[in-house]
Amino acid sequence: MSIDVEDYFQVEAFKSVIPPDAWDGYPSRVVGNTHHVMELLSAAGTKGTFFVLGWVAQRFPELVSEIAGRGHEVGCHGFDHERVQAQGPQKFRGDVHRAKATLEDISGKPVRGYRAPTFSINDKNWWSYDILADEGFNYSSSVYPIAHDLYGMPDAPRGAFYPLTGSAFREIPISTVRFSGRNYPAGGGGYFRLLPYAVSRMGIRHVNQKAGMPSIFYCHPWEFDTEQPRIKSAPLKSRIRHYMNISAMSGRFSRLLQDFRWGRMDDIFLERT
Repeated sequence: MSIDVEDYFQVEAFKSVIPPDAWDGYPSRVVGNTHHVMELLSAAGTKGTFFVLGWVAQRFPELVSEIAGRGHEVGCHGFDHERVQAQGPQKFRGDVHRAKATLEDISGKPVRGYRAPTFSINDKNWWSYDILADEGFNYSSSVYPIAHDLYGMPDAPRGAFYPLTGSAFREIPISTVRFSGRNYPAGGGGYFRLLPYAVSRMGIRHVNQKAGMPSIFYCHPWEFDTEQPRIKSAPLKSRIRHYMNISAMSGRFSRLLQDFRWGRMDDIFLERT
């Protein structure tokens, strides 16, 4: 179970109308929304991995402390939510180094996992894995093996793999179901809200039982927030993706936590230290 901790105005789909230098002008709702997610996890007796944006951690350090204090894993989502392909090696190293140090200083625990904003690691920036391993990360969960207009690497392995020769560093992709030679999403995100719950449940069961793999699910705190400000200047397609079925998210998520057993990514794929 993984949660990408970012605010509603920081999503890639709104970047054309809300550039990063405008973020401080929007009312933040990430603390309350993340608390809500943690309460749902607590009610189900479940721990998860929270990939926290460094920008959020810097402004709300008490939120990071609470995530760690509740027994969840604190992971890194970069600092400024900039796609890897837009950075280049030097800038990318600075971004992940700054974010990792910020999160570790606040939580007092090692940050072992990384998730790229908008699943932006692919075969064109494979160099990012060398940097992540060099910066002390043990794994990444930054690849979604599907075809999508904003992200995706359809030819990537569907299960955890080792992207670096001679290294124990792992990539742990978001879950997919393979049918008729094509991968279909089975790991949460907007698909979890847009499609009937039964589709997600069937996909996760397929990953567990037919493929014999743990399912990697992700969502965002803003997906639970029915009262967030509406960004009316955003493109229609982006608004549909962002707001559709948000009112159903809490109920579906609670059902998901009851239908399957979930845990922290480091507990499932690594030995906890």
